[in-house]
Amino acid sequence: MRMIRTAGKAAAIAAIAALALTACGRSDTGTTGGSSSGGEAFPKGSSIGVALPQKTSENWVLAEQLFNDGLTKAGYKPDVQFANGGVSDQQNQISAMITKGDKVIIVGAIDGAQLGTQLKQAKDAGATVIAYDRLLLNTPDVDYYVAYDNFKVGELQGQALLDGMKGKKASGPYNIELFAGSPDDANAKVFFDGAMSVLQPKIDDGTLKVLSGQKTFDAVVTQGWKPENAQKRMDTLLAGTYGSATLDGVLSPNDTLARAIITSVKSAGKPIPVVTGQDSEVESVKSIMAGEQYSTINKDTNALVEHAITMVNDIQAGKKPEVNDDKSYNNKVKVVPAYLLKPVIVTKDNVHTAYVNDPVLGPITKQ
Repeated sequence: MRMIRTAGKAAAIAAIAALALTACGRSDTGTTGGSSSGGEAFPKGSSIGVALPQKTSENWVLAEQLFNDGLTKAGYKPDVQFANGGVSDQQNQISAMITKGDKVIIVGAIDGAQLGTQLKQAKDAGATVIAYDRLLLNTPDVDYYVAYDNFKVGELQGQALLDGMKGKKASGPYNIELFAGSPDDANAKVFFDGAMSVLQPKIDDGTLKVLSGQKTFDAVVTQGWKPENAQKRMDTLLAGTYGSATLDGVLSPNDTLARAIITSVKSAGKPIPVVTGQDSEVESVKSIMAGEQYSTINKDTNALVEHAITMVNDIQAGKKPEVNDDKSYNNKVKVVPAYLLKPVIVTKDNVHTAYVNDPVLGPITKQ
């Protein structure tokens, strides 16, 4: 995820398929190098901490399985924890990992700005800290960041919204509404800013009209990434603004919110607009195949976890992990060296080929 520029994508599989909850900037991805204060080499059989947020999406559930399996296979003792009790739960879990002597602590933060004390304790204890998927903010005590390029995710979502509406109606103006993720997730504004870099010029020239007038990030956030919050807001927008007007498109930051928005539209008896998403959740991929949700973003969790473990292997061997962006991720205290993976837009046009190697979605999209 882009943060601020330097100034400022068997049993476990069954569980994943059954889950329908919520999701989880910008960079130049051509450079390699960068520096970090990462930890020294350590014994191969050491414990590795993985602090994950609440189980709010299929991808987080899958990450748990992949970290447990991948770290075990690599010869480590995985210490994977979900903070379903909230920020204080995650703070306590990280403190326990430090006490246990975990050599690397990988953090998928609930709120990346509220872990400073624990991260300092981790660094003081000699651990290396890797921010996973979400940047850790306002702290010097983070060594690396591994994620998909989440500003690019937003750009892809914004362009998909334009493309989808143009496919239905050759020219504007188009009526749209904007949704963003939870304000305590550092990724949420990155997604929104990426999308608005594409959409704002079209708003300015009159191609796009936001009839509700709700255009700023603060006005369109969805607390906790909760689908019920998105559905309630969509209900209100439809009742108050779209009595006779047509809603052409909705910028949704993830798949769970996209499905909630579509549910609201259906309940109101309105035509389904173009709705974006991300995370390639099973039900949303099926919805795309059925011609309802317009798009999602494929951010392969397998690849993200695999690269996080590659970083652990490098640190264990006393090497600096590879990064491909050492300029863009200013967490308000330092620029964090990052390795970014590339997200891929998925629509009905490529849904049958996008997941060929995915063990869950591959069989579904072959149908």
